[in-house]
Amino acid sequence: MAWIALVVAGGLEVFGVINIKRLAMKKWDALIYLLLSFGVGFLLLSYAMITIPMGTAYGVWTGIGTIGAALVGMFMYGEPKEWKRLLCIAMILSSAIGLKIIS
Repeated sequence: MAWIALVVAGGLEVFGVINIKRLAMKKWDALIYLLLSFGVGFLLLSYAMITIPMGTAYGVWTGIGTIGAALVGMFMYGEPKEWKRLLCIAMILSSAIGLKIIS
């Protein structure tokens, strides 16, 4: 159950970042979504840390957020999709998977 909470927390982190971008575009409803998603995401992260080691949980959570934000930027906001960027995303993903395997 902790791993599910951690993955959902990572997804909420991505949703929060999307709403930071929306807030920058003067969409004021985004502030409510941003606060809710980060708030619930932090609660789920803290719940996951009860059973998952802190370093692993935080590493996986930030990896989900980083990869998700990069992919959203590329596919929703037209950011570059060059191979170097994709390679770095793949390295982050493999690191998160490695943390899961050894935990």
